[in-house]
Amino acid sequence: MASAPAPAVVVVFDFDRTIIDWDSDEWVITKLGAADAFQRLLPTMRWNPLMDRMMAELHARGKTPEDIRDCLRSAPLDTHVVSAIKRAAALGCDLKVVSDANTFFIETVLAHHGALGCFSEIATNPASVDADGRLRISPYHDSAAAPHGCSLCPDNMCKGKIMERIQATAASDKKQHFIYIGDGKGDYCPSLKLGEGDHVMPK
Repeated sequence: MASAPAPAVVVVFDFDRTIIDWDSDEWVITKLGAADAFQRLLPTMRWNPLMDRMMAELHARGKTPEDIRDCLRSAPLDTHVVSAIKRAAALGCDLKVVSDANTFFIETVLAHHGALGCFSEIATNPASVDADGRLRISPYHDSAAAPHGCSLCPDNMCKGKIMERIQATAASDKKQHFIYIGDGKGDYCPSLKLGEGDHVMPK
């Protein structure tokens, strides 16, 4: 009698201090010389609008999106992490990123290391370059129009809601196991959505 096929594995990664060794926001701000403005504004703003404001500050100082890309390409990423990502993808795992960073930062780093194609989804704050050449960062959840209602998460993103959506859209014809990899308090809420046979891997 043939054995049942192995359950599919979905691996969900945080990004900052998980895939890369630093916080990507702080890396860009520090390396491009805007730490002074960041420290001045930090006590007065929530993180997501603060990062959009910091991109305006960098733009005002003459930094272009390509300067930001170049900075991100130098962000520390352990070669073993890249190897693990590529190996997991080659084994058939479904890899996803759920992060409170942004699309521009994450896609730049993963593409630079040849790992962007390993991921089926990147759920994060949207980012785009406007007509003036300034990088704009928006919230994943619109807290004004549709607040997520989670007291554990910042108003711009509930990772737990994202995990629930990923679980709900998982293939219905086979059991899927989830592995969640993260480093901090923002990863607590999604870890609560895991069930029997799933795993949390704190970094």
